[in-house]
Amino acid sequence: MRICIIAEGSYPYVTGGVSSWIQSVITQMPEHEFIIYAISPEKKQRGQFKYELPDNLVEVKESFLDSYLEEKVKWGKSFKMTIGEKRNVKSLLGSEGEMDWPAFIRMVRSPRFSNVSDFLTSRDFYDILHELCEEHYPLVPFTEMFWTVRSMILPLLIIIRDDIPKADLYHGVSTGYAGIIGTVANEVHGKPFLLTEHGIYSREREEEIIKADWVKGYFKDLWIQYFYRLSSSAYNHSDWVTTLFGRNKEVEVELGCAEEKIEIIPNGVSVVDYKRLPSTKPENEFYIGAIVRVVPIKDIKTMLQSFALIKQKLPNAVFYILGPYEENEDYYEECLQLVEVLELKDVFFTGLVPIREYIGKMDLLVLSSISEGQPLAILEGMAAGKPFVATDVGSCRELLEGIDDGIGPSGIVVPVMHYEQMANAAIKLYKDEALRLEMARNAYKRVERYYRQDDVIKNYRRLYESMGGGHDGGHRI
Repeated sequence: MRICIIAEGSYPYVTGGVSSWIQSVITQMPEHEFIIYAISPEKKQRGQFKYELPDNLVEVKESFLDSYLEEKVKWGKSFKMTIGEKRNVKSLLGSEGEMDWPAFIRMVRSPRFSNVSDFLTSRDFYDILHELCEEHYPLVPFTEMFWTVRSMILPLLIIIRDDIPKADLYHGVSTGYAGIIGTVANEVHGKPFLLTEHGIYSREREEEIIKADWVKGYFKDLWIQYFYRLSSSAYNHSDWVTTLFGRNKEVEVELGCAEEKIEIIPNGVSVVDYKRLPSTKPENEFYIGAIVRVVPIKDIKTMLQSFALIKQKLPNAVFYILGPYEENEDYYEECLQLVEVLELKDVFFTGLVPIREYIGKMDLLVLSSISEGQPLAILEGMAAGKPFVATDVGSCRELLEGIDDGIGPSGIVVPVMHYEQMANAAIKLYKDEALRLEMARNAYKRVERYYRQDDVIKNYRRLYESMGGGHDGGHRI
């Protein structure tokens, strides 16, 4: 069987998290051929792969959201759009009414347009946007609205028009643009579309936009609703949906996904890989580690502020941030500046390293994310028998405290961005060695019982085999 995995902003350009999950699925199913449809923001990432590609990965299709910059613009064409087509565009931009995604896809892929700029510089689009402004944004300058909306939907139109490799099954690992490609593949090739959500994409984009400086206040709602529209496409047109834990499923149902097609498949790790790890370190030092990419959503700054308080009480504490920092160089520089401002000693940004060479040496692991699904970082730490202090996001509480499993806590959960509570929890576990060791034992018990990688592969092998044989999931365009 040939399976096309659709990944946005992750594999094979970024390590950890979803990317590690994809690599594991491909390598552990050698009986199938895989294609990666990789969506990246910028063409400068072309070919910049962070993984050694498995032998059964037969193609990497790269799609770049900034490819519209190469298109030639010719203003003022008229395409005589139908009432339904105009209604669809207005719906995409936040007007009332449901999107007819198959009709919208047919319109965008139509040979009427030589490229997406043809549509966005047309008289038709100008009239639609003008009408939308009069109805919903009468106080917003039209010029600002035009360029904002144009930059917002250009990437969407680019990927809808893109060529999609043929496969027996399409597996999107998020909603958003990856979900759109799954919808297009379902319609164009008539093949089934499996959706997997690790985190809730639309909620994560909402959090980012609320905090973003580049979006003016009166445009924030427009951007937020736009990403919810994209997610609705994947929910409505996927044949089956998998997610990591119960709360994720509840949110998906709230956002319009049919409950009867959602299945919970937790993440997992190969527990045997974390036995007998190197553990030698200076006897008098207390090692704290974070398995994390240095990006804003992981909130490294809260970790650093927390460590500053820890260091005041525990001069022997050492902090290792284990993960790549190239993804967002500006944020990494801000973190380095914060280290200087706080006059912190014994903080090490290791970059991308073999995690298992470090994790056995850690006394405690921390995670300060402002949004998560079911973090592989926590599962890896639990498999290594390490207690955690983590923020109360995603399934972190479920992982560390369990759900009536009789095992006991394997860490301490603290509020998001609350560095004082994070520091206090770490200091408590340092002072109470018995509690720390008990949580370490609980961590291993829980992951060994409920979060095994073998079970993950078994479940997805079952889904691939049941969905990939002879299903005609959509209409051909």
